[in-house]
Amino acid sequence: MRHQFDGTSAEHPVGESLVDLLRRRASTSGDKQAFSFLSGDGVTEEAITYRQLDQRAMAIAGHLQSLAPRGARALLVFPPGLDFIAGFFGCLYAGIMAVPMAPPGRNRFASSAEPIVDASNPSLVLSTTRQHEEVIASKASRALLERRWVAVDEIPAEARHSWQDPHVDGRHLAFLQYTSGSTSAPKGVMLTHRNLMANAALTRQAFGTKRESRAVFWLPLYHDMGLIGGVIQPIYCAGSCTFFSPAAFLQRPALWLETISRTRATVAGGPDFAFDVCARKIREEDRAGLDLSQWEIAFVGAERIRAQTIERFTEAFAPFGFRPEAFFPCYGLAEATLMVSGGPRRSAPTVVYVDSECMSRKQVWEVPRHDPAARALVACGQNLPGQRIVIVDPETCVPCGDGRIGEIWVQGPSVASGYYGRPDATAAAFEGCLAGSREGPFLRTGDLGFLREGQLFVTGRLKDLIIIRGRNFYPEDIELTAERAFDGLRLGYCAAFSVDGGDRERLVILQEVEPRRRDLDKDRALQAIRHAVVARHEVEVYAIALVRAGSIPKTSSGKTRRSTSRDRYLAGELEVLAEWRNDPEEIEEDTTECRFVLHPRVVSEREVESWLTRRIAARLRLDPSRVQATTPFIEFGMSSLDAVEVATELARWLGRPLSPTAIYNYPTIAALARWLARPSSDAPAPHARHRALPLLKDLDPDAVRHEVQQMTNEEMEAFISRQMASMQQELAE
Repeated sequence: MRHQFDGTSAEHPVGESLVDLLRRRASTSGDKQAFSFLSGDGVTEEAITYRQLDQRAMAIAGHLQSLAPRGARALLVFPPGLDFIAGFFGCLYAGIMAVPMAPPGRNRFASSAEPIVDASNPSLVLSTTRQHEEVIASKASRALLERRWVAVDEIPAEARHSWQDPHVDGRHLAFLQYTSGSTSAPKGVMLTHRNLMANAALTRQAFGTKRESRAVFWLPLYHDMGLIGGVIQPIYCAGSCTFFSPAAFLQRPALWLETISRTRATVAGGPDFAFDVCARKIREEDRAGLDLSQWEIAFVGAERIRAQTIERFTEAFAPFGFRPEAFFPCYGLAEATLMVSGGPRRSAPTVVYVDSECMSRKQVWEVPRHDPAARALVACGQNLPGQRIVIVDPETCVPCGDGRIGEIWVQGPSVASGYYGRPDATAAAFEGCLAGSREGPFLRTGDLGFLREGQLFVTGRLKDLIIIRGRNFYPEDIELTAERAFDGLRLGYCAAFSVDGGDRERLVILQEVEPRRRDLDKDRALQAIRHAVVARHEVEVYAIALVRAGSIPKTSSGKTRRSTSRDRYLAGELEVLAEWRNDPEEIEEDTTECRFVLHPRVVSEREVESWLTRRIAARLRLDPSRVQATTPFIEFGMSSLDAVEVATELARWLGRPLSPTAIYNYPTIAALARWLARPSSDAPAPHARHRALPLLKDLDPDAVRHEVQQMTNEEMEAFISRQMASMQQELAE
């Protein structure tokens, strides 16, 4: 039996549900600012108090209750901003199950949203007017567009008067957290109000948060760490949180630390790569004036935590008040709501060094730090009250003894009730029982680790899940995209996995070639695979290798043996026919973040074209002759991260700010160069254009004529480029 824990206490009698929680905060802390959202330059764009959020949620709920019955599902498709929070609580206030989802990006194919739409079968899609226009203009899924859309920014405040309290309690489902937005068989974790309240109580106790706590988050709100950590936890402790977009962080990481310093934030964190990029990219002169002495909880999780990242960040920012004791490594997963282990706070992270050869045999043998076989492991914290962590042999289901690595099993009130509409997957993951005693049920996390002196160490993944920059990717999805990217590739014989790249996990794809296709253009095949994977999944690819037929190992039942494929690839045991590798060490690149000078560079159109051609060719490992000025950026296989970082480097070269969305709004080198070469007084900023450009196929003839008449010259060029990219993509498909 799971421990019963309702998430309340004498100190925090906040009720059974998130609805009770926010209503109480509105009555006791109504005028306190709950959330604010910053622009990319750090200026507050919007803010909301607890009372305003409560009233906004009531208005949205009152409208939703007239459109869908209690228990229905609603997709949340929002750009970064506070509308997401209002829409989320509007669903809860209406008794409707929220389904957060990443908005379909300009680089994603039409099918990107279909799995979640089909699996959750939503009655409504909540968004904003502008985001809806963006989705219509993009290659969005028809399954998504055909649903009933509700623009929360158009719902009048008076709608709150029609709201009826749904009287939800801890047993009711609050929302579905999908573990991947790309998988063809997505799994929506069913989180009840009781799960969320219990995990919020655990997190508050672990973090030591209180009314005076202030947080800073840039993680997306459709991500469990962003939503539960950045929204629910501040409300639970009656604190406050400042947000800005992930793109703003990637363009200028210093904004994160500057905001922590300016707001005197006590809580902020993210994946390992966030701390690494701050230590590497923020210049010494840009650190001046930072005061990080109030930063109490610098939580780090969601991917492998590296000792070198902790050391590098501490060394870089200790002179500005950051204390190593503020680091709070933690471990969690959506199936356990969010956090499973962490802390203790005010204690420097624990690092142990173990023999890597012994680890391969699932044994833990500590060695000196400088031993050639040493592998550094950072502890992910201690078990939290009211739950149980057991290390179990995944095959025999027998608890492992000391010094043995096994699967991490978890039991407690934060463990979800299962996957929505997936009884088989629920049984496999949520109904683990120990051999012999039959104790259970336990959540089988699929992660490997061991316990040492009360601390949990995560050593790897039993499952083949790939985690890059804190995002989850299922290898089956990437493999399906890769093997269909070019004619002559062997279907069903692809292996996608991650390798340790030193500073982060990196994606590698192995693809067999049809044995009879000796005429295969291997360079074009490699480029096609990269372009397809980047466009479909928006993930950085480190290496792609075309291998001889029969190279990729399979199980007796025909399943791809990815771990064995990884081992053979790293050992150089595969017969590689051709390979593409994106080795960042071979690219001459200024790794410091964007910093603007006082005298912007005056450039010609040709100079900008030349710079962009060279930089894109270098970043994407392409021959410069193949980077044509009139080819849409998407045709080069640029990921969203590529676009943001190229825009950042371009801004540095120009010596003036540049929106990270500029590459989307002016989608060719020629279009972007022409806009940048114009005098600043004549050039409207890319982000100032508030409407999205549609596709011809989505308009009737009269609508086409109307749209064209309304366009500026820049919009016309972007419009034509967009149609060309769309038609080329449809021909390719």
